[in-house]
Amino acid sequence: MHSIQKQHPFLIGIDSDGCVFDTMELKHKECFIPNIIRCYGLQGVSKYARQAAEFVNLYSKSRGINRFPALVETIEWLNRRPEIFHRQLRFELPESLVSWVKREDKLGNPALKQAVEATGDSGLKQALDWSVAVNEDIEKMVHGVGPFPLVKECLELMNRQADLFVCSATPNAALESEWAEHGLRPFVQAICGQEAGSKKENLANARQYSPHHCLMIGDAPGDHKAAAANQCLFFPIVPGQEAESWERLFQEGLKRFFAGSFAGDYQKELLNQFEAALPDLPPWPVVG
Repeated sequence: MHSIQKQHPFLIGIDSDGCVFDTMELKHKECFIPNIIRCYGLQGVSKYARQAAEFVNLYSKSRGINRFPALVETIEWLNRRPEIFHRQLRFELPESLVSWVKREDKLGNPALKQAVEATGDSGLKQALDWSVAVNEDIEKMVHGVGPFPLVKECLELMNRQADLFVCSATPNAALESEWAEHGLRPFVQAICGQEAGSKKENLANARQYSPHHCLMIGDAPGDHKAAAANQCLFFPIVPGQEAESWERLFQEGLKRFFAGSFAGDYQKELLNQFEAALPDLPPWPVVG
């Protein structure tokens, strides 16, 4: 966990990909998914692998989870496609990777590299090679993707009364680059990516602040869970309605937060809208 130095009476954590920047579709469709297909030998079922990965990472309640649990979940959904079942195919993920994902609390390349060096495990090495390739493609591909409308204006308003930090599952280097590229880095005290620990761990900084003085802004159910675990309020940037969400935050959400009228009915209304936007099950039949 990265410790935030309390300078204001309020704390606001902000997710990055898909929340501040419209980068989710680009990163997953052009960087993550092609490398899953290549590294895990899914060329013969690439259509279904792509659909499973897009569902997990973009269009379901798993949206925004760390890349390694998302990789596991993608293969699990792929194996439950009727088309895969009827072809008598099954794609197994190494048990070593599944176990590492369950026990590791810093799910990033540095921790995975240490595990590979300690064990020499081929399944962990495969996942590390995939993740490194994803980062290399992101570095080459993701440029010039600016923030959603009114993000900067919201940051300016927040910065007057709150300590701000980026709370994301993206690697720190990519976050630093993107926030600096678009002139947003000066607004946040810290950038806490995957190497700094989970979102839940970093939102534990809320313990320094009074009740209802901490807010998480995010676009994924995992952001809300991390906020709830630390008794933080939550403002959702609803997938597919990002511009409207930032406008609502600018026009009313921040005013309510700083005035102490955010919790209760207003919070419930936001969560109901968010809950309806992302399904639990994919739009295709599943088996097993």
